[in-house]
Amino acid sequence: MTSDPAGLLDTSVVIELGALASADLPAESFISAITLAELSVGPLVAASSDERVRRQAVLQVAEAAFSPIPFDAETARVFGRVAAALRDSGRKSLARAYDALIAATAIRHELPVYTRNPDDFAGIATLTVRQVR
Repeated sequence: MTSDPAGLLDTSVVIELGALASADLPAESFISAITLAELSVGPLVAASSDERVRRQAVLQVAEAAFSPIPFDAETARVFGRVAAALRDSGRKSLARAYDALIAATAIRHELPVYTRNPDDFAGIATLTVRQVR
């Protein structure tokens, strides 16, 4: 994969960041405040104490390593277009709300989104998606 100068990392990538090859990531990586919110839920809903500890560690690493891009009014307007596009394609934006909010952030800031799950972003024509293996 050819690395972009910058990209927005999806939550799926942040969770596995330590195990991924840097060649599969953009030269400069960003996360959305939405990813930080999604990661913040993880420890609170973990099924076991071991899983809670692992998820808390991922959250703490993300908090230390990134200054999240905020979800602002302009991004909210882009989200409206993303949600409408998902609805038009037969997908319910509510079912993938975090992904739609992350996509809106990427579009607003003209960044490709790097994800382990490209299908989560299907139906968003204006979004550049890079799959991370």
